[in-house]
Order: sequence, then C-alpha cells, then structure tokens
Amino acid sequence: MSIEKKMTLLTGVSLITCMVQKGKGDAIVAAARAAGAQGASIHYGRGAGVRDRLGLLSITVEAEKEVIQIMVSEEQEKEVFVRMYEAGQLDTPGMGIMYVTKLDKAAAYIPPHILERIEQAHQQR
Repeated sequence: MSIEKKMTLLTGVSLITCMVQKGKGDAIVAAARAAGAQGASIHYGRGAGVRDRLGLLSITVEAEKEVIQIMVSEEQEKEVFVRMYEAGQLDTPGMGIMYVTKLDKAAAYIPPHILERIEQAHQQR
C-alpha cells in the first residue's frame, strides 16, 4: 500500500551563497534573518589560490572558510543580499565573496498556515 504525499514545490526562489573567513558567519546569518530570511545552512571549507598575500595591501587571506547558504524568495533577494554583504564587510579586500543562484524549483515542508498566507498574498496582487 502506498501513501500519497503532497509535495510543495517552491518557485521564484534564489540561493544566496556567501564564503567568508571562519568566525564571520554568525553575524552574516543574523543580518540575513533581520532582513527577513527564514534560516541558513553553514558549512566549513578551505580556500585555495590568493591565500598568501592580496595585492599591495599585504593582507593575509585565511584558508579556513565558512560557507553560508540561504534560500530566499525573489522579492527578498536584494535586501537580504545587501544586508549580508554589509555584515560580512565584503567591501574589504580578502573578506570573502558572495553570489546568487536562481533556483528552478525547491521542495520542503511548509506548514499549512504559511501556505495559506502565501496564497492570500498572491491573490491580492
């Protein structure tokens, strides 16, 4: 006997990925949440390449990295991106890099009351 499950597909979503020096991730996630993001995934990695010295400024770039990934709606994307950029001080050489990937679709459990709010918002447009 198979039980039919309903899959909720999300469209119109983007994945923001931010790679920064180890120890900077919590501030970036806090800024994203303050801008409306619901959650984040953080994992760790090692950078390679421009590690020794960065330009004439002689800034050491650490190899240990935190990779923050946050899925947001297209409507939230710009605000969350800007807040993460500012919190990560990405306008400073050697601090990290951030980019956005448009997602074709994503799937997750969404509580019924949240689905109702989304549906109502779309009907009001």
